[in-house]
Amino acid sequence: MLQDISWLLATHPVYLTGVVLVLGLLVGSFLNVVIHRLPAMLEAEFLADSVGYLAENRRFPELQLAAQGAAAALGGEASCNLWRPGSHCPACQAPVRPWQNIPLLSFVLLRGRCRACSVAISPRYPLVELLCGALFGFLAWQLGWGWPLAGALLLTAALLALTFIDIDIQLLPDCVTLPLLWAGLLFNWHTGLVSLSSALLGAVFGYLSLWLVFHVFKLLTGRNGFGYGDFKLLAALGAWLGWGMLPLIILLSSLAGAVAGMTLLALSKVKRGQEIPFGPYLAVAGWVALVWGPQIVGGYLTWLSR
Repeated sequence: MLQDISWLLATHPVYLTGVVLVLGLLVGSFLNVVIHRLPAMLEAEFLADSVGYLAENRRFPELQLAAQGAAAALGGEASCNLWRPGSHCPACQAPVRPWQNIPLLSFVLLRGRCRACSVAISPRYPLVELLCGALFGFLAWQLGWGWPLAGALLLTAALLALTFIDIDIQLLPDCVTLPLLWAGLLFNWHTGLVSLSSALLGAVFGYLSLWLVFHVFKLLTGRNGFGYGDFKLLAALGAWLGWGMLPLIILLSSLAGAVAGMTLLALSKVKRGQEIPFGPYLAVAGWVALVWGPQIVGGYLTWLSR
């Protein structure tokens, strides 16, 4: 049975694309949970550690009351994880039934509002589902059946989650970037996207390139140009795509960041000197390099040789 399904998906791109597209919608629904809950979980963990430290350290007696208040404020957040509690409305806490959690379709049937309290549901949820489904389907059509497709889907899902988390809280969590880096090295250990040596050099050079830019920029201006999460994300992209894609990723992300920054500044969405997250531009550039990187680099080298 499984062999027949594998043969069907391997020999019929339309079927493969459809199945992977539906898989992407389901994964997008889970990514919404990750994007929403992971920042709260990290904050709760940080507060719990801080409360414990302040409660035990007698050098800060004036902070004991604040520590107790923070511990009380944590409440149920400290026990929240990606699996529990079940999906519920943020406004009225009403549980989301399975039929109300069907990607895209439930949003349409509910007309974008909670069934219990009629509060509007954020359009972010169907957007992430639609984007994940579309990217998954496109990768299936481009790459076909095989391990490269599996790796590309995993990388895409992680980049989507990191993009929206960075937009929300300007943080790229280590609990996502570091496993993504190691996963890239392991994936390229055998029959991956690039050779293991290229992946290793990509991870090293990816981290060091932004690390050097960060310290040179700080030395010249006294300000931080990047966050440490950006170093780790570029290292992860290098681990997946190899060192040869790093110049393209850095160039594309810098151009996208510059254009977006000037646009936001012109529209008065940000103030001059205000920090904006760089992770989303790295993620977009990394995905472009994943799909079209060899063609872009090859075309550029051909143009130079003329």
